[in-house]
Amino acid sequence: MVGFAGKSAVAGCAAVMGLLGAPVPSTAVAEQCANPTGTYTSAVPWGQRLIDPARIWPLSRGTGQLVAVIGTGVDGSNGQFAPGQVVGGQGTESDDCDGRGTIAAGIVGAQPDPSTTFVGIAPGAKILPIRYTQVNGGGDPGQLASAIETALNRGAGIILIAVPAASDGPALTGAVSRAKEKGALIVSPAAGTQQGQTSYPTASPGVLAVGSTNQAGEAVQTESGSYVGISAPGAELVSTSAGSGGTVAHRWPVSDPSLAAAHVAGVAALVRAYHPELSPEQVVARLTLTAHRGPSGGHDPRRGWGALDAYAAVSAAIPAGTPGPGGPRSAGPDTFVVPAAAPARAGADKVSGVLAIVGVAVAIAAGVVVAAVRRGKRRGWRPSRFRAS
Repeated sequence: MVGFAGKSAVAGCAAVMGLLGAPVPSTAVAEQCANPTGTYTSAVPWGQRLIDPARIWPLSRGTGQLVAVIGTGVDGSNGQFAPGQVVGGQGTESDDCDGRGTIAAGIVGAQPDPSTTFVGIAPGAKILPIRYTQVNGGGDPGQLASAIETALNRGAGIILIAVPAASDGPALTGAVSRAKEKGALIVSPAAGTQQGQTSYPTASPGVLAVGSTNQAGEAVQTESGSYVGISAPGAELVSTSAGSGGTVAHRWPVSDPSLAAAHVAGVAALVRAYHPELSPEQVVARLTLTAHRGPSGGHDPRRGWGALDAYAAVSAAIPAGTPGPGGPRSAGPDTFVVPAAAPARAGADKVSGVLAIVGVAVAIAAGVVVAAVRRGKRRGWRPSRFRAS
């Protein structure tokens, strides 16, 4: 597998690790930046099959959404980005020697192209690249906070942390709070691969923390905690490559827990475009309520409330104000969404959405019955003083 590890900054960019994982010496030249594996033409990548974005595009393509990709920059010259899709300007960075930002951006919004089977989740969304670090190992939390502030000032509604920091700080906490005030959703990966590691702002309240899984549904990161909200593909992936020279070019297979957050950010763009009235908290509730639960049906510290179900997240009818799983509850019975038993396949386009709608209807009906029984007991089963006219 081609993974990403620590790199040395050289000639204005970060040098890429060799395939054997050995750090590139600091004397390396810029030509050792990320280079494409080629143009991907094999079977549709498994992560893309799981999300199945083309099935959702009749409802939403993410149009009107600005997704900030905060990390190592984005090479917007890759031919699978539409002209003007990767927006630049003051405070942003369009080049990406490390390559991670370009891979994340491609998962979010790469355009369909006849030369490849790979495509992004929300091709209608625009990408705002913001570089705060040149290396894979993260960076100063203060610099990350500044990058989040730049994204907010540029009007980003979804902020993808492609490279989280390894520590927290007052500035970062403040930036997360301001994002909430401005109605921006921050999506950040639980990227720690060493025991006891915690990523930030992943672990911060108000951030959608994403765990990473392989094709078997197994968690591939070590980081865990009650803050992990959902899981998505993060191993053996395909996406757009930096250093393409204007062509349609890709990197594969790429395994990196951070890239799970890119899948969730792309689906969040689809959700916000289709449901523009939703707050960030309501988007998170919709994503986690419709996720495919694990065997226990409860929360998993590495995979959150389950695996991302993009179609159900966009299409399910969920009553306004429905709390996410594990969220605050009212005095009445819980309202919940029944997720599909397995990722939808061809010929079953409406299954997950219908199941979700049925689940909500059953829960609401159950709530009405329980409430009626409780009122009846309080009245000693006497008729109500309110009568139908």
